[in-house]
Amino acid sequence: MRVEFTTAGPDVVDYAIVLSAEIGGKAETVRVYDSAHRFNEMHRFTRGGGKQAAVPFHSGSLGEGMRAAIAEIKHGHVQMIEGWER
Repeated sequence: MRVEFTTAGPDVVDYAIVLSAEIGGKAETVRVYDSAHRFNEMHRFTRGGGKQAAVPFHSGSLGEGMRAAIAEIKHGHVQMIEGWER
């Protein structure tokens, strides 16, 4: 998991959380959570279809969304990687 974020004072104002996995000797992006459009969104990636359309995933602040994304990846990364493989 790669975590990048920017703050202004105590507030998170931008972030990207990327889950990748080494598959067949190559790093593959599995899931991305970010605030590229100034709200919390998530992109799934698949082996056959690549990057899927973004979906909102958390209605709180960007900081809350970032922490929620980290928690989701920590607790669900195995299932996320399995989903990429299907």
